Parts: sequence; C-alpha cells; structure tokens
Amino acid sequence: MGRKVTVAACALNQWALDFEGNLRRIFRSIEIAKNKGARYRLGPELEICGYGCWDHYYESDTLLHSLEVLKALLESPVTQDIICDVGMPVMHRNVRYNCRVIFLNRRILLIRPKTALANQANYRELRWFTPWARSRQIEEYFLPRMLQDVTNQETAPFGDAVLATWDTCIGSEICEELWTPHSPHVDMGLDGVEIFTNASGSHHTLRKAHARVDLVTMATTKNGGIYLLANQKGCDGDRLYYDGCAMVAMNGSIVAQGAQFSLDDVEVLTATLDLEDVRSYRAEISSRNLAASRVSPYPRVKVDFALSCPDDLLQPVSAPVPWTYHSPEEEISLGPACWLWDFLRRSRQAGFFLPLSGGLDSAASACIVYSMCRQVCQAVSRGSSLWSSDWHLATRGGSSRENLALQNVQARIRMVIAYLFAQLSLWSRGSRGGLLVLGTTNVDESLLGYLTKYDCSSADINPIGGVSKTDLRAFVQFCAQRFQLPALQGVLSAPATAELEPLADGQVSQTDEEDMGLTYAELSVLGRLRKTAKAGPYSMFCKLLHMWAKTCSPRQVAEKVKRFFSKYSMNRHKMTTLTPAYHAENYSPDDNRFDLRPFLYNSAWPWQFQRIDTQVLQLEWKAQQDPNDLDRGPTGAVDGRD
Repeated sequence: MGRKVTVAACALNQWALDFEGNLRRIFRSIEIAKNKGARYRLGPELEICGYGCWDHYYESDTLLHSLEVLKALLESPVTQDIICDVGMPVMHRNVRYNCRVIFLNRRILLIRPKTALANQANYRELRWFTPWARSRQIEEYFLPRMLQDVTNQETAPFGDAVLATWDTCIGSEICEELWTPHSPHVDMGLDGVEIFTNASGSHHTLRKAHARVDLVTMATTKNGGIYLLANQKGCDGDRLYYDGCAMVAMNGSIVAQGAQFSLDDVEVLTATLDLEDVRSYRAEISSRNLAASRVSPYPRVKVDFALSCPDDLLQPVSAPVPWTYHSPEEEISLGPACWLWDFLRRSRQAGFFLPLSGGLDSAASACIVYSMCRQVCQAVSRGSSLWSSDWHLATRGGSSRENLALQNVQARIRMVIAYLFAQLSLWSRGSRGGLLVLGTTNVDESLLGYLTKYDCSSADINPIGGVSKTDLRAFVQFCAQRFQLPALQGVLSAPATAELEPLADGQVSQTDEEDMGLTYAELSVLGRLRKTAKAGPYSMFCKLLHMWAKTCSPRQVAEKVKRFFSKYSMNRHKMTTLTPAYHAENYSPDDNRFDLRPFLYNSAWPWQFQRIDTQVLQLEWKAQQDPNDLDRGPTGAVDGRD
C-alpha cells in the first residue's frame, strides 16, 4: 500500500450570487487539481454562492441555487475519482448552517457545519448562520429530491465527524475555527486525524499573513500532521479584499505557498507528502500520545477510496520552504490594486478617472492605479486570461450618455448650491450657526438607484428616505386637506419628473416612471418582496405570477423582475452614500446598518434569470395547450428545500 498523498488547496475569486461564474471556477480548479495528481481538492469558504452574500443568506433562492450548483458538480465527470470539498449554506431542520459538503463519485460523504462563527469587526456570521453545537455528533440530513436523483442517497451524514479512507483520516476546520483558543484540529489530531483542511474566507489587512502562517504551522508543530488552507480571493462585491494565500504545512513547516495577491481567478496549490513522516513525527511525542489515549473519539465516515497510490516509491515529496512575506509597503501596492481591478472589470466600466490635487494623497492613489496596470500587464504576459465573461467594455459616446451626463451636472449643482446657502444664509444676516440640509429622496428611488450620486440625495439628514412614493402621495393629500394648503393640489396633479431634460413643445418630456420602466406602486411591491419577504429574483417571479396574474402575463412579470434586479444591482453602490434617513419602512435600503448586502453584483444575474426564462417558456407552452391554466403558477420547479 502506498503512503504518499497529493492534496490540493485552492484560492478562487468567487463573487456573491454569481452562481454561473462560481461554478465555472470550481470546475476549473478541480480539473487543475486532478491534472496535478491530487486526490483531495479543498476550496474556500462558501465558494458556491460566494462568501459576501450577507443578507442574501436569508433568501431561499440562495439555498436553492447553491443546491443546483452542487447537483451540477455531482453530475459532472470532472468530479469523478477525486474527493471534492466545497462550501455552501445548508438548511438542516429549518436552521441555516455554513457548511462543507464533501463528496466522491456522485455520493455525498459528509456535510460538516461550522462550529465557531466569525462575529466581530467586519464579520456578522451569527446574523445569518447558527454554529453547530453538538461536538462529535452526527445526524442524518434528508437530501432534497434533486440530489437524491443523482446520488441515490436518501440521507447523508451531517455534523462533526471525520473521514476515514483506506490509508488515512481527514478532518475539517472552517476559517474561524483555526483562530479559536481550542481549535478542532487539536482533538482531531489526538484522535488519529492526519490531514487537516481549512476552508477560509479571510480578508487582507496589513501584516495579517504573519498571524495566518503562525497559526497553520503551530497547528502541526505540537501534534504533527498535514494542514491545508484554502482561501477566497478578490473583492466578492464589497469593501473587503480576500488575499488568497493558500498554503500547505506538515509537522510545523510550510511545504507549499500560494500567491497572496494575484489577478488570476483560479489558483491551485498542490503538495505531495508522505504519511509515514506524520506517524514518525508523532511517535516520539510522549505527551501527545498520553493525551491521545484519553481523547473522546470522533465519528468516522468510512470512505471506499485511497488518497495514495501503491506504486509511489519514486514519487518525490514536497520539501519545506521558507515563507516569503511582503512588506507593508508592498501590501499597500498590491492589495488595493487587485481590489480596483476586480471592481473595474466586474462593474463593466472602461477605466478610472482620478482628480489630482498635486498632494501626497492623490499621488498615492495614482500609484495604486499604476500598480494595478503593471499587474495586469504582467499577468497578460504570463498568459493569464483576464478578459473573462465578467468583462464588458462600455460603449463610447452617444447622445443618451451625453444627455445623462448633462442631467447629472444639473442634479449635482443643486446639492452644491444647497450647501452654499445653508452655510451662508445665517451669516449674511449676522446670525451664528448654519442650517441643516435636508434630503428629498424616497425609499423606492433609493432602492432602484434612481438618483444621481451626490446630487440632492446627498444631505445632512433625510426625513422621507424611509418612506415610499405611494405613502408620500397620500401624506401630501392629507396635508392639503388637514392644513388647508390648496397649493399642494397642483403638486399632486403634476406628473412625477426630475425635470432634467428640456421641455418638448412646452410639455414635460421626462417622467420618473417612464425613466425607471416601473411604476412607483410596483416598486413598493418589489421592494417589500426583496427585503421583508427575502425574495431573490426567482422567488420574486414566482410570487408575482399570482399577485399580478390579472394585469401581467408571465413574460411581463419576468421582464419587470429582471429590470428591477438589474437596475437595483447596477446602482447598489449608491446606497453606501445615502443620507441618514428616518427609518419608516422595513424594506429600507439603508446600507450597512439595516440592509446588509454587497454593493457590486453581476447585474446580468445569468443563473437566476435563466431559471426565470425557463419557467416562462414552460408556462407559455402550457397556456397554448390549455388557455385557462395560466394562473396555476410555475411548473417543473426544482425542489431545493429541506
């Protein structure tokens, strides 16, 4: 029996809710791992849906589409003859867990939930997930029908267990668990686990690599063993940058180091190691062996598979390597530059515009952009494919863009003049103090992004920022009657318009609802479904089929849902600068205080919109067969809930 094993730890540039792109990158990493001879492939935390989904974890769509991706992985010949360890959210007994799903040859071996959640600083995992509290216990997870059809399993083990292959024992940790005072790898190692895996979603901060490397090496210094760490890379749609830094360690030494900053979407780090070196290392640590004789055992899931090959005598093993650290200056040069590149290509824009003052700060920003350009050129010269399907160059020129640019100038001038008068009005009268500038953007316009960044939506406070247009209209009608203000009737009768385009023959040529492609009444419904009903695009489409059955065909419902989510996602970045507003609606888009979602999306929503389009075609086909069957809702929906 062989004793040398080849394992792979991956750093992937995954993107929140980009199920299509995430699946493509996972497939690519598995292909590379197999080509390098690996028999175990470890990916980053929550790689199927992307780590930074935030409040989207509440949505059933996120769970459904994650299961659909898992199904695609299980069915693919790419995943055969290699143990695949992927991350995704899983609902078990109506509780949402952050899990590893480990499978081999179309069979799920173990679903391992995270036991310690990151809930400090930038992390709020306890907001969305529950930690698994049953140490060394497993339960049966009843697989959704879509998975049963592929795996021929009704259930799979769920809980705190380890895998026992023919030749070794493997145990999982998930990110934060490595940082806890008593990490799972301690007791796992005492119970005979020889290979530890850590799927991480760890962001970059200056000098953090030192702590990460120290934790991984120390995990195998006292107790021996092989430790794999995989990590997310890229911006994932928010303020954080995940810096990759995959690594493999054995018996206290690093044997493989991945890039900390890289523009490559997929990086696969492999190492070939001898299990006998682990056993020999442990043999002479008497204190370890005494503790091992008393440890409570972990449940073992038997796996009919070997990580090693019987004819591996001539196979070279990976030797220890010194870790190469970047200086803080290098980290500043590399990290923000990679973050900028991700935002540039994923926002589908053509470049950056940087106003220079001639001082240190603007010069530093220019240097970071220069560093980004250097990295892009170097990556291209190495043959890296950076022009993925995520990238679309903006079109140039055109009257519509010029029109929009001129409208935005008018809108921003209003804000500048407002602050000028707010600061000088009292001064001109010899009075002390200044005036607070009030914002006038409602919740529906904010949600869709129907506003100019830093226009009159920017103010000190906004009394109506949490109120819908529908409620505001009723409120103004109330004021006209209660306070005897007949002038308000003229406001109520006028069409809602930004009045940023010239009049046409003396008439308003621009209306808000025509610009948005949705009525304010529809926006209120869409907004409430998005936030309070926790509906993603597909779930929202299913609900609106019935709600709007008398006024809209399935195709019209689909177009409205797709338009809403496209506009919402393209303009989500505007929510990060919203003026503080009175909280009056539970579908408020108040960013990072109430509504925790990323602000960079794939606005094409390819996986989700394809699911909607498929249902529309099925409904239209049914309607041709039976015209009275339209209002029965979508058919053929894939069951994805536990």
